[in-house]
Amino acid sequence: MAKRNHTTTLGCIACDELSELGAGKESWLVNNPFLLSALDTHSLALSNKSLIIIFGWSNDPFNNSKTKILPELSPIHSEYISAIEWLVFDDIRVLALGTSSGYLLIYSLDGGLIHKQLLYPSRILKLRVRGTKRDIAQDISNEEVCIVMNGVIARFDGSDLQNMLQRWFQETQTDFWDQKRKKRDLDDFDETFERVPYQLWSVNKYGACADAAITGVMPPPLMELESSHRYYRAVTIGNDAVISAYRLSEDKNRSLVGALLSKVVPATFSTIASFSSLIWRSDRSLPKKSEPKPQSFARAASLTCLKDPPRKGEKLTLSPSGTLAAITDSLGRILLLDTQALVVVRLWKGYRDAHCLFMEMLVEKDSASTSYHEYKKSDYCLCLAIHAPRKGIIEVWQMRTGPRLLTIQCAKGSKILQPTYRFSSSMALTSSSSSYMPLEVFLLNGDSGQLSVINRSLH
Repeated sequence: MAKRNHTTTLGCIACDELSELGAGKESWLVNNPFLLSALDTHSLALSNKSLIIIFGWSNDPFNNSKTKILPELSPIHSEYISAIEWLVFDDIRVLALGTSSGYLLIYSLDGGLIHKQLLYPSRILKLRVRGTKRDIAQDISNEEVCIVMNGVIARFDGSDLQNMLQRWFQETQTDFWDQKRKKRDLDDFDETFERVPYQLWSVNKYGACADAAITGVMPPPLMELESSHRYYRAVTIGNDAVISAYRLSEDKNRSLVGALLSKVVPATFSTIASFSSLIWRSDRSLPKKSEPKPQSFARAASLTCLKDPPRKGEKLTLSPSGTLAAITDSLGRILLLDTQALVVVRLWKGYRDAHCLFMEMLVEKDSASTSYHEYKKSDYCLCLAIHAPRKGIIEVWQMRTGPRLLTIQCAKGSKILQPTYRFSSSMALTSSSSSYMPLEVFLLNGDSGQLSVINRSLH
């Protein structure tokens, strides 16, 4: 009997430009902690500390172009690229970068800088793009970009970013964008960008976090049922607490002590500065450049935490709905967390250095019996793909408590990837004829440059 192949080859990114990112060395794709990747439809972005290269991997010869982006980073603070992710809105497709100094940079596909904004002066660890789209069962849609920093979480609403990018797209169709670029060369570079509103929370009560995610909207506390503010549930992992959970509020009101400090401390410094200027008669003729300041934190209330030394949380992966999270720890275990009940519902052991991604498969369907476009969301089953690099395999498990469905051999130096979430459009929300696109997992072989996808069906 012929051996069944559970992956399909899609393309290859092998080229000379990969050597600029370290290709040619054994396991170059996975051994370099500064090498980052972001996958989108027919495009793959790879970056090191100061360079980004966008590759086209489809069979279309017009889509095999390569684009290099060299962000303008601060040499004074040794700034480098610390996170990358695609932002896809209808026909607008851009690349978002997070830096070690806490800046969010957004670049066009031709390498032009669209937006720059300081979020918080701390290294950005992760950019998460996710959302729940409006359907029959859910009346509202919640789409967001979550930025994870060391003990800090920031959140952009998808509609705010979309509005900013649509204005940029309209400006590019006229000469106004060229004039704006020239103005940035002459004026203060940072101040020429508009400020996109966002929320900011401190989640360092149980120490610094290695990863975090906003899992969805949650009800308000019992004493604030009439509140008009929206509340979010966040899960963090780290060294001191393996798992922590917080309720994040849009309200920026703080405790009485915090409110007093926010008023007294600035007034005190203002008074001291005034007396100093009188005593030393400082020269006011030369205005100093004001550095951008992050906004104040909104309220974050702790819900629970799990401390189990010496275990440390390492990586966190969220399901599409946000109700499940796969968490890897330093002891080689994988915890499946119910993010609503905040209970671990499943545990795997013996998976050191593992990487997990959720995917959807046709478990009880025969792919040969019907065409792909006839499948609905209800036909697919949520699964978890676990890449165990030390074992050289990828396992696919059915959620939540189902069996292991697949075991796939993979080459050393391979990496599993997943396309970014695509923001919904107003046309997509009203259209019911569009076919459902399941969540897929891709496999990139670092040695050969070959990109494959795990098949949706077991048959």
